[in-house]
Amino acid sequence: MDSDPEIRNDSNNNVLRHSFYQFLNSEEKELIEKYGKTVHYRKNNSIFIQNTLTSHIMFIESGLIKVFREGRMEKRIIINIETPGNFLGLMSVFGRDTHEFSASAIEPSNILFIDINVFKHILKNNSNLSLYLLHLISISGIHILEKLVAQTHKQLPGRVADVLLYFSEKIYKSQRFTFPLTRRELAELAGTTKESFIRTLTEFKNDKIIEIDNSDVQIISMKIVKTLSELG
Repeated sequence: MDSDPEIRNDSNNNVLRHSFYQFLNSEEKELIEKYGKTVHYRKNNSIFIQNTLTSHIMFIESGLIKVFREGRMEKRIIINIETPGNFLGLMSVFGRDTHEFSASAIEPSNILFIDINVFKHILKNNSNLSLYLLHLISISGIHILEKLVAQTHKQLPGRVADVLLYFSEKIYKSQRFTFPLTRRELAELAGTTKESFIRTLTEFKNDKIIEIDNSDVQIISMKIVKTLSELG
């Protein structure tokens, strides 16, 4: 971890932008503003660690967050890259009292922390917010299931194509983007080795499917990338 996170008392300025704020009444908004604290994380700062106790609801105000599962012999699987407007660790917060994953900042990020008991108090009387969170948890579960199926059944070109589509369509909404992860992390996201991931990217480049210069990527043929993803 590069340095300690920095606590900021500016949640009042940010909370109006929150996607979940539309579901709150005035009293609930006051509770969030009173008990919410925004914490700034620098690149590579750890936000929470697998198997530690859950105590807060975490909402991403800005930045990109890497969510990953740590296994044996220091092996990691990157589950997801979370973007602003999303919560962190909902499945753990409402499923168990410990985090099932770890999370760290890919880039400078602001996270709003809300005491879990305050948040649960709001949920007891707010069915619309409860349904919204249920939707988010369901989407997260579907993503994990699809990722498991892909890494079990798809060949390497299909998995690398999935990574390209993930950043192009979900994270950056563009066919031109910069990988925010190292080659090793990209391999962890694809469920392969660093060497295999690099080799497949090079093959994509040689076949004129993508252009790549260090971490800068442009998808030349989105049709081929999507076909590779679908065929696996």
